[in-house]
Amino acid sequence: MKRSLVPLAGFAFAVLLVTQAWGQTSVRINWTAVTGAQSGMFVARQEGLFKKNGLDVELIHIPSSSRAIQTILAGEIAFSFMDGNNQVQANLKGANLALIAGATNRMVFSLMAKPEFKRITDLKGKKVGITRIGSSTHTSALYALGSAGLKPADYQILPLVEVPNIYTALAAGQIDAGVMSPPTNGRAKKAGFLELMNLAKEGPEYVSVGVGVSRAYIKANEDIVRRVVRSYAEGVYIFKTNKAAALRMIQNHLRVKETEIQEDTYNQFREYLEYPPYVSRKGMETILAELGEKDPGAKNAKPEDFMDMRFVAELDKEGFFKKFPK
Repeated sequence: MKRSLVPLAGFAFAVLLVTQAWGQTSVRINWTAVTGAQSGMFVARQEGLFKKNGLDVELIHIPSSSRAIQTILAGEIAFSFMDGNNQVQANLKGANLALIAGATNRMVFSLMAKPEFKRITDLKGKKVGITRIGSSTHTSALYALGSAGLKPADYQILPLVEVPNIYTALAAGQIDAGVMSPPTNGRAKKAGFLELMNLAKEGPEYVSVGVGVSRAYIKANEDIVRRVVRSYAEGVYIFKTNKAAALRMIQNHLRVKETEIQEDTYNQFREYLEYPPYVSRKGMETILAELGEKDPGAKNAKPEDFMDMRFVAELDKEGFFKKFPK
């Protein structure tokens, strides 16, 4: 009997390991930019929240909403951060995506410029850096420059792929101004560049960053979506309430070593990271009104066509956000 118990115990242990492995569902989530706007996912991984909710998450990096959307439609990833403008335009072309959580409902960007440019109007005829055409940095640049009466023909837009590249180009004198998010805008300020506009404070309510997924994926994997949203929401809560964990994430995931820039990034996103993470209906209306000037499809669309807030609403109904208050 004793001899038979050993292999049986080993077998039981092996079965337990297999069961635990089966219990962790593999999911690929994309982050698009080096910015604190995507802190909820980074903190969720750092603090083990995905595993707690039965998810084995692979965070990958595709630095563009438009490219990420294409990758979702190709079935290579499930979830991605994306800006509302790109998501709406993709849906109007038949993408059938839904934003399931809101990250920032403001444009958390700064228009940074060489110190000799004191006003936005001084950028007439100058070079302005963004990440990509159609990106949230592009939208923010158009808004900031347009608010001063400048039209797209009045300046040159240079796509530079990543936000840190915009700062590098500005520091090298290759551009005259650029749109940057924290922590990069903090680094630019420290280097002596001038903030001509803080769009989070001076810009409109706008769905700048949200978490998107295809409606087909939601239909086939509703429980996975539910667990991703739960993990993300708790990640945002920890970011907002556990400063030590947030700063650790900023240092490790955003690669920020300077203490003062860590603090600046934390303070900005503690204020603007959406919690509870609803996508702003008003912010979506702003996008539809903007696109509706040229696209009849946007003019006739409703915000609900582009968002699925039931998973956040479920958490709200069960008292999740009372357990983890704002």
